[in-house]
Amino acid sequence: MRGLKDKVVLITGAAGGIGTSLVQCFLEEGSKVAACDLNEQGLQQLKEKFAQYDAQLMLVKLDITDHAAVSAAVQQIKTQFNQIDVLVNNAGWDIAKQFVDTTPEFWEKVVSINLMGPLNLQHVVVPEMVANGGGKIINISSDAGRVGSSGESVYSACKGGIISFSKTLARETARNNVRVNVVCPGPTDTALLQSFTGDGEFGQKIYDGLKRAIPLKRLGQPEDIPGAVAFLASDDANFITGQVISVSGGLTMHG
Repeated sequence: MRGLKDKVVLITGAAGGIGTSLVQCFLEEGSKVAACDLNEQGLQQLKEKFAQYDAQLMLVKLDITDHAAVSAAVQQIKTQFNQIDVLVNNAGWDIAKQFVDTTPEFWEKVVSINLMGPLNLQHVVVPEMVANGGGKIINISSDAGRVGSSGESVYSACKGGIISFSKTLARETARNNVRVNVVCPGPTDTALLQSFTGDGEFGQKIYDGLKRAIPLKRLGQPEDIPGAVAFLASDDANFITGQVISVSGGLTMHG
């Protein structure tokens, strides 16, 4: 895609299933990638997996819920790569539970990671992008934030908040050439989905039921997500901001 070569891309949740696919996509496009994650072992695995891209890849251990840590990480990335052109807020966490079975402590963790974390990144990165003449932000939300999802009440609330926040930030920063868009994965075969469906026969029935409900008759794979993200980060999407794209195999067909 046009305009991704040599761009500096900050990706959170980089060591997860979708995160790894995002890192690979941008490295293959010739971008410089700051791969951020709290999982040190996962970051080491990224280093080994993408050893041929060593000069393009920077690994950063980061707790996105800590605003001061985010500020320090952004400065570290600027020291190595000079600037940040693209921010991909991909990190997320949840455990499937009915809302009445959750606790305030659980809510706090879900909100800290899925809502406050992306806010921290954007609060720090947006001024850098404005000073640099513009940039692209792609927030990974979820179809759970668009249409709801049983067992993911607080997570859905956070992801819906990310959608509304992104549209507002897109309006506020358009004059500064910062474009903000959202990608919403549907059911995707990751560790999060596996924790949702669980083990055993019951979990397999949920898993199979999801596949039957999707018009394309399969679950999403981590590698299905980066194409939409890379497009929105590219020069081909320079006139797109404040938009939401669902990558769900047609499970949710609503504007």
